[in-house]
Amino acid sequence: MSVFSQTSLELVDTVARLGSFTAAAQVLHKVPSAISYSIRQIELDLGVVLFRRLPRKVELTLAGEIFIKQARAMLRQMEEVRAQTKRAAYGWQKTLKLTLDNVVKLDGLKPLVEKFYQTFPYAELQINMEVFNGSWEAISQERADIVIGATSAIPVSGDFEIRDMGGLDWTFVAAPNHPCAGEQELTEEFVSQFPAICLDDTSSVLPKRHSGHYPHQRRLLLPNWHTAIECLKNGVGVGYMPRHLATPLVSEGFLVAKILPDEQPVSRCCLVWRKDDNHKLIQWMIDYLGDGKALHKHWLGDS
Repeated sequence: MSVFSQTSLELVDTVARLGSFTAAAQVLHKVPSAISYSIRQIELDLGVVLFRRLPRKVELTLAGEIFIKQARAMLRQMEEVRAQTKRAAYGWQKTLKLTLDNVVKLDGLKPLVEKFYQTFPYAELQINMEVFNGSWEAISQERADIVIGATSAIPVSGDFEIRDMGGLDWTFVAAPNHPCAGEQELTEEFVSQFPAICLDDTSSVLPKRHSGHYPHQRRLLLPNWHTAIECLKNGVGVGYMPRHLATPLVSEGFLVAKILPDEQPVSRCCLVWRKDDNHKLIQWMIDYLGDGKALHKHWLGDS
């Protein structure tokens, strides 16, 4: 039995984890003397002692600690090679790159991830989040295979397909103690006194877009809705939020919904995916996500 065979490496690993030839024998369904003999043969081949034999247990020597660290790394590498080989044999790419626009709900993420990992034992999901044109940039630069919730007009060209997800409604909100919350009728002049809470577009090449605000209103640019919500709740500024995010916060009294004299903005959202007939994971995910009605309900609609 080679010192560096998977069987030998797993044997040393088991003994090291359990600290006993007897315990290892029980796990491996062998007698303790067979375990002891095999370990001794490995030590002879290496020319070093891996374990100190104590009355009721064994402990790794310094040489043993170095060996087990490398042995575990080799075992992980063996498993990865095996997994990659199986992925190739079954025709699956290793990773599906999924990008979520920051406007979408996350309620549907858990069942999506669970179903994916149940269905594909040798594939992985890579999930990223972008804002506004950052989502389009991700798909155009092939940093994403699929984007859920890409908004507005299509600012790029590319070999991808699109499925409409319907409209995304926005609600203007302020903290209950904010001056805007106490005004009966808000005007552009009054609202423009206060910072507009806006998400910062994550694109680095495409023109940046931001949520609605008045021309003379200073913006507070933030990286995500988690941060933006905290700023809104604390009265740092005011601004528009996707209605599905605003509704529960308004219901719980953290924010107040207000009507502006302007027309309430509506964004069109869509599902975007790369055309790749050899990437079977993309087609599975598109089928799983469903038609436009299902997409709107699970990712954009009110809970």
